Amino acid sequence: MTGGADMAPAAQPVLRRIIHIDMDAFYASVEQRDNPDLRGKPVAVGGGSMRGVVAAASYEARVFGVRSAMPSVTARRQCPDLIFVKPRFDVYRAVSAQIRDIFADHTPLVEPLSLDEAYLDVTDHLWPGQTATQVAREIRARIREATGLTASAGVSYNKFLAKLASDRNKPDGLCVITPERGPDFVLDLPVGRFHGIGPATARKMDAMGIRTGADLRAQDLAFLTRRFGKSGRYYWNIARGIDHRQVRPDRVRKSVGAESTYHTDLMTLPECDAALAPLASKVWRHASRHELRGRTVTLKVKFADFRQVTRARTLPRAVETEAEMLDIARDLIAAVMPDPRGARLLGITLSGFGRDGGDPAQLDLFA
Repeated sequence: MTGGADMAPAAQPVLRRIIHIDMDAFYASVEQRDNPDLRGKPVAVGGGSMRGVVAAASYEARVFGVRSAMPSVTARRQCPDLIFVKPRFDVYRAVSAQIRDIFADHTPLVEPLSLDEAYLDVTDHLWPGQTATQVAREIRARIREATGLTASAGVSYNKFLAKLASDRNKPDGLCVITPERGPDFVLDLPVGRFHGIGPATARKMDAMGIRTGADLRAQDLAFLTRRFGKSGRYYWNIARGIDHRQVRPDRVRKSVGAESTYHTDLMTLPECDAALAPLASKVWRHASRHELRGRTVTLKVKFADFRQVTRARTLPRAVETEAEMLDIARDLIAAVMPDPRGARLLGITLSGFGRDGGDPAQLDLFA
């Protein structure tokens, strides 16, 4: 028996209309907007000292290979005319708030990833006859009018492809990946370009001969699960243009952290203890502002040879005071320092948020 009228076909999943908005070289563009002397010049936002790090680079600087997270000394070597500007995060946050107000006019389903990018689900918030592509164009135009800055947008039927699309025609670009194009759009792309595949995983895949989307698609689910655990199914899906993740406007922060790079290596435990105090103060101030209480304190130490270690302690309850968090961080560093290499960077992170220090929620990284 082959079936009858009572055997209705399975319901097809709803095709979402997802927009990913990504501001173009956000921090650097704000600085160039506010200081005409910087326009058209290679600009790096961050510390220009020997121990500084690039937080953002203008497109003029990127031509020389300058990238975020690059040591400032390397950036200056690659671009001798590079202009360093100290970051003004209060300004960046204010501009980000303007942009999010524009998003809110189009849909309540907005999931910020950082100050300069977000996903929007406009599936159920389109006017009759309106398309997601039209909404993306309008948002980009309104951002330019309100802030004087440009944004790139990707439009597709899921988050993974929308994010790939927003990077396609940067800067000031728009790319649409339709359901017909989606499954094969990824075939020629390097896996290192895929959101969710970081540098370490990309290197691991490269060692297996998995270098492009086509290579990834050629692997069966059992192989990917065996090699990459739970992430294996995600990799299997994205190689086929599949991503079931929803835009989640209610996501909250996963962690609050602060770190500092020092002009002179910290060689002794007392030096490190003293350096941790202002970091703890900054973390506690941010956590208090957002009414966050965390159970886990994580210490990060980067040595002079750029190798780094992390140490963490989780309490059965929320950390109660700044002093307690600082004491935990100092206990953790006592197991690491002194070290003959010296510490060039220290960081403290508070995480494991939940009501009254209960089970942590599913949270996002604090940017």
